[in-house]
Amino acid sequence: MTTSDRPLECAIVGGGIHGTYLVQRLLEDVGLERADVAIVDPHDGLLESFRRKARACEMAELRSTFVHHVGTDPFGLEHFAETRDREDELLPTPGYPRRPSLSLFLDYADDVIDGHDLEALHRRATVETIRDDGELVLETTDGPIRTRHCVLAIGHGGRYRRPTWADDADAVHVWDGFDPDERADGTVIVGGGITAGQLATCLSGREPVTLLTRHPLERAVTEADPRWINWDHVERHLHAHPPGSRARYEVVCEARNDATLPPYLHDRFESAVDAARLAVRRGEVESARTVDGHVRLLLEDGGCVTGDRVVLATGFAPVFEHPFVDRVTRSLDLERGYRGMPVLADETLAWRRVDGSRSRLFVTGALAAGTVGPLAGNVAGARRAADRITRALAADGLEAGIHERV
Repeated sequence: MTTSDRPLECAIVGGGIHGTYLVQRLLEDVGLERADVAIVDPHDGLLESFRRKARACEMAELRSTFVHHVGTDPFGLEHFAETRDREDELLPTPGYPRRPSLSLFLDYADDVIDGHDLEALHRRATVETIRDDGELVLETTDGPIRTRHCVLAIGHGGRYRRPTWADDADAVHVWDGFDPDERADGTVIVGGGITAGQLATCLSGREPVTLLTRHPLERAVTEADPRWINWDHVERHLHAHPPGSRARYEVVCEARNDATLPPYLHDRFESAVDAARLAVRRGEVESARTVDGHVRLLLEDGGCVTGDRVVLATGFAPVFEHPFVDRVTRSLDLERGYRGMPVLADETLAWRRVDGSRSRLFVTGALAAGTVGPLAGNVAGARRAADRITRALAADGLEAGIHERV
């Protein structure tokens, strides 16, 4: 068998933060050769989806700390900033470590990607399903890819929550076709989390904006208590419940600080409200219609909100319900738990089969929340998931030399 005919040792489905970070850990910690790995992703470049989302909501800074990024050296971003006289882009947060500006975060990511020539490992294709014929076979839009192991790092896969009334309002989702450079005489933003708050604050400096939310906006520094970064805490509070169980799902939901704004953004938001540049309305939309070129949202309490356009910041559709996940689950006979949650082996993040055996399919990102915890989908979750996936692959007959990272 020639090198070109040989199956990969590991294929990663998804070229976002999780996939970009994990492929480096496979090369550095598991000792794989570059010919042994690939990142399969349909975008033109790694991290492209993240860049597009950040631009759409005009993100200026990360909520995560400076040690959470796509490089494998926890202090690599800090060193990058220091050697380029950009330490002012490591932003202070009272009682919390410094956070990078978006520009610094992405410039360092480009430095990591270029420095390790990671784009050369990127195969531009969409994975349609995965089957097992002794090896895993990724059926893609660019032909099949054979591999011994596979890691799903798919994020939410471009599926967003759209309320049933949204089509009547010709509403656009902030991450699905919205152009922040377009101007309007009045924009209604529907949502109540960090994306809605960020977008509303930025747009309010250029045009009238109304934020329509179902609940008061609350402050929280992080997406969840930082203790959830540590495996000891995850094991005590999450792994005490059966894999895939409703109890695990509820622990994750209760631990997440969804629909919150970090203090620095909350302060800017309140300043825009105080300056009358931004209006806030509470309520649930019952229906929508267009009247004289304006969109009118009728609320359940009898009120209404009117604007020239409606932008949805209503989050993602549940990743557990992704059609691709359904196809792979059926094809590989994988076990699912409450609300479709993958049933993973806690020590390895390998997806269990219905018969209880371990598959060679691993999971990182939001899809792994039932095992990694409430921070599974963010940068810290990428690092923690990689700890266990790389150790499992090394133990599965690959080269050793695994150590956990800070």
